[in-house]
Amino acid sequence: MKVFDLVIARSSLRKAEAGKADFDPLTIETTEWDHKSHYPGALELHIIITGERSTRRLLKAQILGHVDSDVSKRIDVLASALYHRMKVEELTDLDLSYTPLLSSPWDPIQMAAQKWSLIRLRH
Repeated sequence: MKVFDLVIARSSLRKAEAGKADFDPLTIETTEWDHKSHYPGALELHIIITGERSTRRLLKAQILGHVDSDVSKRIDVLASALYHRMKVEELTDLDLSYTPLLSSPWDPIQMAAQKWSLIRLRH
C-alpha cells in the first residue's frame, strides 16, 4: 500500500495471528538503510521479522519505506522465503544483488534476519 511517499508491505501472519495458530513467535523490529548511508539518497527501511522460536521458521515480514527504497523487491524476496518455509537465518545465505561502494554485501532484509537470530539466541 502507498500513502504519500511511503510504501508498506506485509506478507503472511501478523504476530497475534501467529500466536493464535499455536506458534511461539519472536518478532524484531529494525531500521536499516536501503543502501550505504554515505552514498547520496540513502533511505531508511523499517523492517519487522517474525519467526517461530523453536523451528526458526519465518512466519511474517513487514517493511515500511520511501517509495524509492525498493520495498516491493524486498517483500517479494520475503514472500518467496515464506512460500518455501525457510528459516529466518537462511535469508542470510541468499545471493541477492549488490553493487560495491553503493550497497552493503548484506541486504537490509538479511541484516534484519541476522538481528532476529541474535535475539533468539539471547532468549
